[in-house]
Order: sequence, then structure tokens, then C-alpha cells
Amino acid sequence: NQGFVLPCAIDRDTIVALGPPDPAGKGNFLEAVAIDMGSARDQFSLDEPIARSDNNWQNHVRGVVHAIRSRGHEIKPARIAIVGDVPIGAGLSSSASLGVAVALAISDYNGLRLSPAALAKIAQEAENDFVGCASACATQGSALLLDCQSLQNVPVPVSPSLSIAAIDTGFRRELTESAFNQRREECVLAAQHYGVESLRDLTAERLELERGSLDEVLFRRARHVVQEMSLVEPTGFALAKGKTKILAEAMAISHKSLSEDFEVSLPAIDRLVELVSAALGDDGGVRLTGAGFGGSLVAIARREAMAGLQVLIDRHYNPAAQMPARLEIFSPAAGASVLPVN
Repeated sequence: NQGFVLPCAIDRDTIVALGPPDPAGKGNFLEAVAIDMGSARDQFSLDEPIARSDNNWQNHVRGVVHAIRSRGHEIKPARIAIVGDVPIGAGLSSSASLGVAVALAISDYNGLRLSPAALAKIAQEAENDFVGCASACATQGSALLLDCQSLQNVPVPVSPSLSIAAIDTGFRRELTESAFNQRREECVLAAQHYGVESLRDLTAERLELERGSLDEVLFRRARHVVQEMSLVEPTGFALAKGKTKILAEAMAISHKSLSEDFEVSLPAIDRLVELVSAALGDDGGVRLTGAGFGGSLVAIARREAMAGLQVLIDRHYNPAAQMPARLEIFSPAAGASVLPVN
């Protein structure tokens, strides 16, 4: 919706090593191996149009190469090895991490000097879902206040009194793609009703005054987006100043809207939010993160308030999920960078 968001890079990594092709090989190929996936491999020619594969991780690599070449850049044949510890399918943007890391590796290897914003756009094109801007542009110890229309961004320091936790709900996001595309179309239709280019340009006043005969579902989608954007500034202030009561209130409003107006939560996930929110009280907040229909919650709270949350979850949360819910503490980290090679 071209609005404002507040992502944060976390201290987990996707590492890409890239070097010359096998000297014994013939042809102009790019070869890739995903070490974490049983050393699964892919190879495709750089002399031909790049076709989609049946495998998701392969398509991220192929998509990045296609996006870079579509900008007129030449890419040399190479071998790529990929390894990482970003949880996959948990709503923590592992695909953005992969796309940005591959884009940076290819840029560096070919001397392209692509900017962080360009890397984010390339990863977005490869993913075609969301801007992986935090993975590209974030700075250590800060979240990122990002304008999704201009891609201008400024760091928002996270108070050292706060901890950021991701709580994997145990539900994998199997239905996200079709539902995500449906939500995007609904937002486009709502923007058309109000005569704006995107819902970024819709105010809370116009939302109500010009509702007219707008379908109830489309109205609720628009209301969610307008409200979410209004929460970005106070949340950024609360992150910087360690104001946990503001965080608790803003994140509670946000999750309620995600569940009721945008309808991307699940009943079991709502119960987990209620459980964690009650335990944190005014010491922090919790809400769904990522595209929804599974994945993770994000909780931001005073460090001492996080103690005991995993025990509480184990005792009182037992949904029909694919795996037990798991809490992990993260620190705000820097975006993609080139590592020195000894």
C-alpha cells in the first residue's frame, strides 16, 4: 500500500560464498548449492532466458540473477554456496534474507556496486511479495523507519532496556500466497473507491466520510491499513525511549486489526497473543508478524519480562500445529554486508 513500516533486521544470517566456476566445466553457467538443504544443487545457463524451477530456493537465486540482468548488468559464470540460520517459514523473512545476500554477493563479485536500496528492490522482484529492505539497509541496534513509496529510510534506535522475541506459532504459512494476493487486490479496489493512488494517501477522516456504498470487507481492509500506518510513529517513539506501555497498546490494537479487519490470523494464534499479552501487561506488547496465516509473533518488552514466557507457552498453549511453539530472543542487527576473506 506504499505506506510506512517499521521493520528490524535480526541477528541471524544467510551467508553466501561466491567464486569462479569449475575450471573443468564447459559453458556459461551459474551453479548453486544450498548446504542447509542436504546440499541441494541447481545449475542454469547465463546464455539463455532464465526459467523457473520447481524448487523455491532455486527460484530465489534465479529470480535475483534475472532481476540484475534485466537492469542491463552482465554477470560472470560462478559457483555459489548458501548456508544460514534464519528460521524458514516462520514469518521472519528468510526469503528476503536469501535474496538480498545473493544479490549482494553477485554485485560484489561482478563489481556492480549496487546500493542497499537497489539490493532491496532486486530481492523484492525475485520474491514479488514484499520489500526486503531491513535485510539490506538496517543498522546495528536499530529498527528501520521505511517509506515504501520512496524507499527513503531512517534508523530508529531500539532502547537497550528492551528485548525483541520471535515466537514461532508452530503453524507454517501454507495458504499465504493466494490469501496475500487477495488482500492486495482488495486494497487496490478500496483505493479505487476513494480515488487515491494507494491507501497510503487515505486519511482516517476520508475513510469514514467517503465510505458510501463501499463493500464491508473492503472497508475493513482499508481501515486496517490506515490504522497500521498511524501506529508506526508512536511505535518508533516507544522503541527508542523504552516506553513499554505505548508498545503494549499499539501492538494490541495492531493485532486485533490484523485478526478482525485484515483477517490474516488464526484462532489458535489469537489465543497465543492473548496469553503472552496478559503475561507481559504494560511491560511490553505482542502481535503477529509477516504475511499471516501462521508464522511468528513478535514480542517487544522489558528484558526481565521475557523470563518465563517459554514455560508459560509450554503449559497453556497446545494447538493443532505442525510443531510446538518456540520463543527466541533476537537483537537488532545490521543489514547485508561483505565479509572479509582470509
